Amino acid sequence: MASKPSLRAAEDFLSFVNSSPTPFHAVKSARERLTKAGFKQIKERDSWASTLQPGGKYFLTRNGSSIVAFAIGKKWKAGNPIGMIGAHTDSPCLRIKPVSKRQSDGFLQVAVETYGGGLWHTWFDRDLSIAGRAMVKAENGQIEQRLVKLERPILRIPTLAIHLERQESFQFNKETQLFPIAGLAAAELNRQGKTEDTKEEEKKEGPFEPLATPSQRHHTYIVEIIAENAGVDPNDILDFEMVLYDTQKSVVGGLNNELIFSARLDNLMMTYCSVEGLIESLSSSIVLDNDSTIRLIACFDHEEIGSQTAQGADSNLLPAVIRRLSVLPVSDPDNSDKSYDKLDTDTATAYEQTLATSFLISADMAHSVHPNYPAKYESQHRPEMNKGTVVKINANARYATNTPGIVLLQEAARRAKKASSSLSSAKEGVPLQLFVVRNDSSCGSTIGPMLSAAMGTRTLDLGNPQLSMHSIRETGGAHDVEHAVNLFESFFNNFEELEKKIIVD
Repeated sequence: MASKPSLRAAEDFLSFVNSSPTPFHAVKSARERLTKAGFKQIKERDSWASTLQPGGKYFLTRNGSSIVAFAIGKKWKAGNPIGMIGAHTDSPCLRIKPVSKRQSDGFLQVAVETYGGGLWHTWFDRDLSIAGRAMVKAENGQIEQRLVKLERPILRIPTLAIHLERQESFQFNKETQLFPIAGLAAAELNRQGKTEDTKEEEKKEGPFEPLATPSQRHHTYIVEIIAENAGVDPNDILDFEMVLYDTQKSVVGGLNNELIFSARLDNLMMTYCSVEGLIESLSSSIVLDNDSTIRLIACFDHEEIGSQTAQGADSNLLPAVIRRLSVLPVSDPDNSDKSYDKLDTDTATAYEQTLATSFLISADMAHSVHPNYPAKYESQHRPEMNKGTVVKINANARYATNTPGIVLLQEAARRAKKASSSLSSAKEGVPLQLFVVRNDSSCGSTIGPMLSAAMGTRTLDLGNPQLSMHSIRETGGAHDVEHAVNLFESFFNNFEELEKKIIVD
């Protein structure tokens, strides 16, 4: 009798995505996993010369919404290759406007703006709450970032009854008809002990404020709830960045528990798989002893809006980290306490050498074939769920994949430990699939082309297949999580050997 496929990886992913409604929370979740696995936090603003050691595992963050983590092989030399996986932490969402207080026809409303290219009609009639970060005055006088995640639904964007407008297709104005309702004005007045006839209190004299305070720009109760969640007094809230999220939990679904129904599959599934792939590749305490490379993951914010921000993939974040790592001196096996005091004789071109020998996997979710729209897919490139990670190819370089990269990845997949959920009868290995978009369809974009162009590093684009991309609720394959984790683990474990075999100058 066939054994049931394992859902361990899928269920672990669910805990990750359910705790990560924003990029800030996704980075926090990644940090917790990396810290538990022995990674130490470093900061960009500090010198790394006396901190980084051979065999060490480290991570750094930028803006609290992007994270880079890496492990240094004990045989590392300046200019050596770096095996990298890049993903992104953001997803399309609705963000609360800087001045969000609205009231109409007895309803309290919250003004929002769209972030990224979402399927905004899917946000109607959902139980929504808010999450993000608040900048607060701490007791020590410092200004700190506090993450906020309200668990209970407080917002909803109601559709108009079909009796009042019978539309053939659902259409709406994103500026005037996408405002969530937060409750009734009368109920809020009652909470405050006021009535509609109560006159507004005269503005109290106080210190000069360049901007209106958060309590003046937003509904008072929303600020109070944020403050309570952040553990401070409402007057200590200086400002905040909050987005809306669906409170319905991500779950395993399907008749045979073979699917995942979830928000933010694009791209938290690939963020999760890259973090876990790196951690799993280091599960042996001696794996770095004979490694001359660096294993690195980079999860960026703002991919959904073009990545051209300080914490996006089109910034100096990854190049700056690689530049600093590329010139780390050779380790000294005779002096373990001062492993980096022996300088390499040629560090002038170490950065360029590292870029030329490194390899980047750009990991972003891919399209599964849709059974209701089969004509939208190229006939020979129709990825299916639970049949492996999808290699994405585009002749116009919207994806960065080329044949040397496919050969390297295919060998890593061949050597990967078999996913327990695999339908293959092979003793080892994980499956891969290929995807190209139809000539008469537009093609999505990833961080792959921009990073490969900026650094000249060999790059390949891939991702797990999914349906309903950019919807508030997306669908993926439960067993593809384990496929991708095992693929990434194998990539890190075999990159040093494979890089030397597949060279095209």
